[in-house]
Amino acid sequence: MAPSTPRDSDTSPDLLVEIVETLEAHGLASDSYQLHDAVDIEALEQLLASSTGDVEVRFTVEGSQLAVTHDSVDVLLDEPAGAPDQ
Repeated sequence: MAPSTPRDSDTSPDLLVEIVETLEAHGLASDSYQLHDAVDIEALEQLLASSTGDVEVRFTVEGSQLAVTHDSVDVLLDEPAGAPDQ
């Protein structure tokens, strides 16, 4: 996983902006996808805000799988072909 900057609920950027910036940092131009087709940002924000435990939501945008938690937005990298299972 490629970690991004942790979010602090009082000083952090908007979740939508953080997701777009994370995707752009991994080479996906913002004009190449419609984020609302992949995830409901408002519902995601509500889920993360209302959670008292560790919650991770995963979704895919144009082939890039994201993992979003209260603290971060990460792009999950595929394992190389032929990588042994655990």
